[in-house]
Amino acid sequence: MAFLVNKKIKGREYFYLNENKRVDGKVKTKTLAYLGKIRKEAEKKAKEVLEKKQMKILDLVAGKTEGLEQTKISIDELATFCKRKGFVYPSSEIYGGLSGFYDYGHLGTLLKKNFENIWRKYFLSLSNNFFEIETSEIMPENVFVASGHLKNFADIAAKCKKGHIERADHLLERHLNKKFEGLNADELFDLIKENKIVCSVCKNSIEYVGLINMMFPVQIGVGSTTIAYLRPETAQGPYVNFKLQYELARNKLPLGLALIGKAYRNELSPKNILLRQRAFTQAELQIFFNPKKINEHENFNAIENFVLNVVLSDEREKGVQKIKCGELVKKVPQFYVYYMAKVQQFYLEILKFPEEKFRFFELNEREKAFYNKYHFDIEAELNELGWVEIGGVHYRTDHDLKGHQEVSKQNLSVLDEETRERFIPHVLELSFGVDRNFQTLLTFAYHYDKGRGNVILKLNPKLSPIKAAIFPIVKKPEFEKISEEVFNELKKEFNVAYDESGSIGRRYARNDESGTPFCITIDGDSTKNNDVTIRERDSGEQTRIKIKNLKECLRKAIDGENILKFGKIINTRKK
Repeated sequence: MAFLVNKKIKGREYFYLNENKRVDGKVKTKTLAYLGKIRKEAEKKAKEVLEKKQMKILDLVAGKTEGLEQTKISIDELATFCKRKGFVYPSSEIYGGLSGFYDYGHLGTLLKKNFENIWRKYFLSLSNNFFEIETSEIMPENVFVASGHLKNFADIAAKCKKGHIERADHLLERHLNKKFEGLNADELFDLIKENKIVCSVCKNSIEYVGLINMMFPVQIGVGSTTIAYLRPETAQGPYVNFKLQYELARNKLPLGLALIGKAYRNELSPKNILLRQRAFTQAELQIFFNPKKINEHENFNAIENFVLNVVLSDEREKGVQKIKCGELVKKVPQFYVYYMAKVQQFYLEILKFPEEKFRFFELNEREKAFYNKYHFDIEAELNELGWVEIGGVHYRTDHDLKGHQEVSKQNLSVLDEETRERFIPHVLELSFGVDRNFQTLLTFAYHYDKGRGNVILKLNPKLSPIKAAIFPIVKKPEFEKISEEVFNELKKEFNVAYDESGSIGRRYARNDESGTPFCITIDGDSTKNNDVTIRERDSGEQTRIKIKNLKECLRKAIDGENILKFGKIINTRKK
């Protein structure tokens, strides 16, 4: 990070552009340029220097040293940070990596699992008839004949004269700064030629635009000709399991089948770290229901006045609108709107997303997936990437079950016990990209504090990979003994870390960057009073808490209470 500083020499001000860099675990300051004696000219010159170096300036207020935050992080900066801290990095990197595939490190695995567990707890609790299942990632060819994927699951590729391939709609979006979903190959090709758009890699002309299927075929058995596919979505697992699970659930609807697992798509142009991969994790809830009850939900009154952040397909010029659920049902069925409210509550109330960076974006007839009657993308605003899809709410009608019934020759209809009517259930799908949500959480949490001189990853404590770090203030037996006792007791319930290397300040900095919400220090007073100092990550404030109360206090603080209220605040300076 670069920043402007001024020095007074014999009463006169001189301005310099400095940069902090971490070298071998230590932060070192380097002067990048002398900027002159006049502040305004110095600020202008600093921007010019940084533009040439393709760097971002942290702050241009000379002499200001505390409380400064760099909250916007570029994709390249985020990738570097994620690798350095052990969140996520390219798969098989020692062999040059494989485009579109990523591995999760020790911190990333914990954060991802925390998200999945919070998702699981929240959505499965919405009904006593919602259950989680786990299904095979490889499925026979006929599954995807029935679902329509073999025929329709394709991207429109743009190919240049040198053979480079990328998605045609994405190529247009980068140059014209708007969406082009729903256009066919000929229409996209015409726009590319009309706007004289060339290949992103080699700058040669685009010579072909056409469909390429994104499925990964798999040959089953040695010497066998049996063809199967890696699933391109997790949804088909619940659909082929529906009839059996319906009977196990005592023939009751609505029935929800949730699944968290891997899906595979042969993406034309993987990019933006985890946002577009070839192997990714989905968390989905498929809700099977009677289509005649699409305009009702027994708990709708509880959310009737809840306000949704919505961009409507026919009113996009208005941007995000604040619309009450009771109003939106004039356009979208009540059953659908109820679950939109539950999704927004998950993001804003559970995950604590900034409200202004969350919205539902309705897709029109040409844009939405071929199987959807209603289709709202769940979107988050991610710095220079703009609004990014991180999930969706989809009314898939009876498309999938009807297709599987026709191809499998199995009767997938059910009988309504009250009306004695037989029908094929319809499906409302709540779909979430786990990796995309993971990257969104990191982007929102990333802050740089110039006063501390390090990154602070302000994760919700429920999501934080490590809940607390335990430090002996110095390496002495009396402090280490208590520290190890505290660590061993807390690790029975929480993911905690033990750190005795380096100064307290450096240990704080390491844990700030990992998103650890609480640092616990054992010092001289601990040996006398059986208490510890707890430092809260975001504020830097500290309080003392009795060791016997420590586990209960941490439990409450992770659930959202302010840990500072459990003891006497001993320090109000940000550290």
